Amino acid sequence: MAIKRIISLAARGDGIADDGSYYASTAPGDSVQDDGTIVPGPHRAAPACPHFGTCGGCQLQHVDDVAFADFLRDRIGSALSAQGIAFEQFEEAHVSPPRSRRRAALTAERKGRQVLLGFNEASSHRITDVRSCAVLDPHLEDLVAPLRRLLATLLPERKRATVRMTWADQGVDLLLTGIEVDGLAATETLLDFAALHKLARLSIDEGFGPSARWEPEPVTITFGTVPVVLPEGAFLQATPQGEAVLVDAVRNAVADRPAIADLFAGLGTFALSVDRVIYAAEGARDPLVTLQASARKVGKQIACEHRDLFRRALSPDELDRFDAVILDPPRAGAKEQVEQLAKSRVACIAYVSCNPSTFARDAKSLMDAGYRLVTIKPVGQFRWSTHVELAATFKR
Repeated sequence: MAIKRIISLAARGDGIADDGSYYASTAPGDSVQDDGTIVPGPHRAAPACPHFGTCGGCQLQHVDDVAFADFLRDRIGSALSAQGIAFEQFEEAHVSPPRSRRRAALTAERKGRQVLLGFNEASSHRITDVRSCAVLDPHLEDLVAPLRRLLATLLPERKRATVRMTWADQGVDLLLTGIEVDGLAATETLLDFAALHKLARLSIDEGFGPSARWEPEPVTITFGTVPVVLPEGAFLQATPQGEAVLVDAVRNAVADRPAIADLFAGLGTFALSVDRVIYAAEGARDPLVTLQASARKVGKQIACEHRDLFRRALSPDELDRFDAVILDPPRAGAKEQVEQLAKSRVACIAYVSCNPSTFARDAKSLMDAGYRLVTIKPVGQFRWSTHVELAATFKR
């Protein structure tokens, strides 16, 4: 009987055998017999969630942390190799612990008296009705069942809504999109729910943007030691542990650089946590206004500019004012800005990425211009998923 051994994981989580074939739901070290029977190996783990295999939120609960960390490195290494870049000196991968996800977006649907609330099934619009979740912060998970009961009173038959939850400094920040709240009774139901569960804020988006219905005090999220007012639905790193690792990586990359620019700055995750950031650019107005006000409040001298870095990247002359640049672009990467950095004299770049493929493309442009790729820190904030992040350092 021929036995195939699983040696690694592919980008979407399938096991790759030693003959190059793919097998779903296998882990490195497993063996696959001719009849398809999987013989568990040393890196197979018992899934932590009863919804695993149906829910599309996690693809890799059947592998242990060693195999998951290897997957993070392999994904980054494969993306670099596709660009002709050989890099093997990865720092130890960070894997955020279970039940640490501080933000989540769930889908709700009313079917008769039943409300389904959870994540979509893999490659489907069907909803996995989540009763427990091994990745959510317990403060968010504890709210799922009460939310299901609340939505049973607000959501019309066969209608869907989106539920966004964020664990903020004051508690859970809840945003409901796709429901209409008409009349005094519905309003009182919402307010009673918010008070009972001690929500930091409850907002409704009926199609015209979020509107806070309950907010006893301004909702904040703290970066470093700076509390920042949190707009509804604003982007945050997925886990506080992952954020801390990324901040430390960036801080180490730009250490002792006297003048630092933070590009794609968002609410100020790095600008407010790293010393000597003197300039921040962000294309979305609300986060930038929040960053500017927060910096001013604590006496940080940061020049904040509302600027679309895809359409109007900083030029080499503008960049040459800085000794280091922090980049934290969206999944599309920073192609336009990297082209200008390649022509600049900036000595150090700290690049935070949520997409190994676009990172590798940008890394090639920088290295072709004379930069060295010094360090890469793989980061698995989205535990048990195939979503890979990293923090890298480039120097001239």
